[in-house]
Amino acid sequence: MNIETALKEAMTISGALGVALVDYDSGMSLGTMGGGDWLNLEVAAAGNTDVVRAKQRVISALKLNDDIEDILITLQRQYHLIRLLGSSNRGSSRLFLYLVLDRERSNLALARHSLRSIEADLTV
Repeated sequence: MNIETALKEAMTISGALGVALVDYDSGMSLGTMGGGDWLNLEVAAAGNTDVVRAKQRVISALKLNDDIEDILITLQRQYHLIRLLGSSNRGSSRLFLYLVLDRERSNLALARHSLRSIEADLTV
């Protein structure tokens, strides 16, 4: 599936408020959907790039020889889920899906499962 279809699919996840596909080498989003005045996905994409880079540095410093699947940030009213794309999807650039969920209307386990499925079908 292409980027637009993947973003539309992510927005069908229960409680989804916004989604972005982000290149964490540049911090730029390749596409966004949802969000609005209160959720600037471009700003969030750039900020979460720093989160991913920081965690990558820690994993490297600890010599864990492992990869990040996803990162969860829990707010009082929202979940922010960062799903790194596997090597078959990202080629030479490093990408992640960033999904914002309404905490009261979402099921975190199902959202993670759905993002994993979207990742598997996404072609960039």
